[in-house]
Amino acid sequence: MSATTSLAVRRFAPETVSGPPVLLVHGFASDGHTDWITTGWPAALTAAGREVLVPDLPAHGSSPAPSGSLGAAAITTELSRLVIGLSEVDVVGYSLGARLSWELPARAPVRRLVLAGVSPFEPFGAVDVAAALAYADGGKVPSDPLTGMIAHMITAPGRNPAALARCIEDLRGEPFAPVAGAVSVPTRFVAGVDDPVSQGIETLVDLVSGADLVRVPGDHGGALRSAEFKAAVLEFLG
Repeated sequence: MSATTSLAVRRFAPETVSGPPVLLVHGFASDGHTDWITTGWPAALTAAGREVLVPDLPAHGSSPAPSGSLGAAAITTELSRLVIGLSEVDVVGYSLGARLSWELPARAPVRRLVLAGVSPFEPFGAVDVAAALAYADGGKVPSDPLTGMIAHMITAPGRNPAALARCIEDLRGEPFAPVAGAVSVPTRFVAGVDDPVSQGIETLVDLVSGADLVRVPGDHGGALRSAEFKAAVLEFLG
């Protein structure tokens, strides 16, 4: 039984259980349905005997935007509440979901961890939030490519631009600062061979004892949807 949480969560149960549940954590300006369900993850994991938990992060998908912080500490607190009462859980995070999942072994009974499509640097540090919000209000496309990409992401159909902009502000107020020894559970990193977001991911691998790195085809979106990514995760989770 999980503790009370404001997160919208989809749960999928296998016919026969053969391992701990798997928590799937999606990326920024996406949702659990887009990143995981449309790409076949619950079907693959339940076929392997795993219960699957697919939350929408705060201010994403069907989860409301809280009045409080949307920073990493607050979001990982919500994620850890989902698995209170479990003796073990495996976690797979993609992009922002991987950056957040880096924090989970210190707060939840994580057995194995997969961090994919993750940047070793704070990804939102250089975003011009004001320019992205101006675009959301009908202004011009920001000239900076990164800000322009973020502006399009937060204004996609069904998104809440103001809440996602606040999420960016709060996340970069608690910048990603990975250190050796912070993660001590078996960990696999996955990166697309053409993914600029995960450039330098080797520096993260070096911070986790015994971790390995699997390269899969595709850019940031393509790697998430590749059969090779799913195979690498299923093999690692056993």
